[in-house]
Amino acid sequence: MAGVRDLLIDDPKLEPIADKVLEGRRLTLEDGMTLFATRDVAAVARMADLVRERRVGDKAYFVHSLRLSQTNVCYVGCTFCGFQRKLDEEGVWDMELDDVWEYVDRHHHPDLTEIHITAGHHPTRPWSYYLDLVSGLTQRYPGIQVKAWTAAEIHHFTRITRPRLSYREVLSELKEAGLVAMPGGGAEIFAEHVRRRIARAKVSAEGWLEVHRTAHELGIPTNATMLYGHVESHADRLDHMIRLRELQDEAPGFYSFVPLAFQPDNNPLAIELGTRFTTGLDDLRNLAVSRLMLDNFPHIKGYWIMITPELTQVTLSAGVSDIDGTIKDERIAHASGAVTEQGMTESELVRLVQDAGRVPVRRDALYRELKVYA
Repeated sequence: MAGVRDLLIDDPKLEPIADKVLEGRRLTLEDGMTLFATRDVAAVARMADLVRERRVGDKAYFVHSLRLSQTNVCYVGCTFCGFQRKLDEEGVWDMELDDVWEYVDRHHHPDLTEIHITAGHHPTRPWSYYLDLVSGLTQRYPGIQVKAWTAAEIHHFTRITRPRLSYREVLSELKEAGLVAMPGGGAEIFAEHVRRRIARAKVSAEGWLEVHRTAHELGIPTNATMLYGHVESHADRLDHMIRLRELQDEAPGFYSFVPLAFQPDNNPLAIELGTRFTTGLDDLRNLAVSRLMLDNFPHIKGYWIMITPELTQVTLSAGVSDIDGTIKDERIAHASGAVTEQGMTESELVRLVQDAGRVPVRRDALYRELKVYA
């Protein structure tokens, strides 16, 4: 069994935290602040990787996924977003259902497992459109799982229904239409002083958490995200993680935590701050700290779209056990400046994982293993 000496710790302030990790005890906000402050990032990564190994061994997961953003029309006006457009603005798109079927047909692949839907908050689309979209995809593509709608979009749906439906009613109708799981977007940062600055008109932190609590109670598993690298502090990041951890204790149902690095282009917040990407060191540390703090989350995801495939390989030795997937035609992050490709092939993902010394596992949206690559 590994001991503190095996973790090769240079910073003595990390030793009591390492004891907790080795014993499987929960870390505090103060522990997290020490992890963010230390220069001994290599030891933080080794601790996180010990937790990862305990959970999944040498496996690293990915999914065959198609990103569907059926519209970029949105009235919310988040300052970090370069994706959103008004109805009459240049660069807008807005798919009718027949356009959606054509789009999915065009990108269909025999191994496609998941259709991942996130888009804008459309001011005029009726509630029936979203139910028809989910049920239509479910019926037209049997065997493909529909993972759709962030908590922010669920909140939007409650505002457009007549009479107004509750979170539980909206989610129940979507589940009946074929919804299998939910992505974790819209969380941004829960701290109110940051949220007022970057996402004033979006669902509140309390509302986001309530949507996911309700989804879990209805048997709909979800992910959770955190947008970092803009105006938040390390304490804000940790507060975000701890609130997620508490919800997972109360109403389990989160599969993975997905830190999303701020993309500094084509959005008002980037202009305000000046163009700046997160550094590789910050990305690596943030993922490792996430693995250590979120002890009740099955997976931490290294989202290669935002941190590059090369860094994602490194994070597989810093607590990450999932690299998302083939993705295909990602638009939201790229609209705000992501410089990666919009998708990867299965063979590219397998090589990425194997070269990092891990065993690739193709999964579905519910983390059921479909193929293990020896």
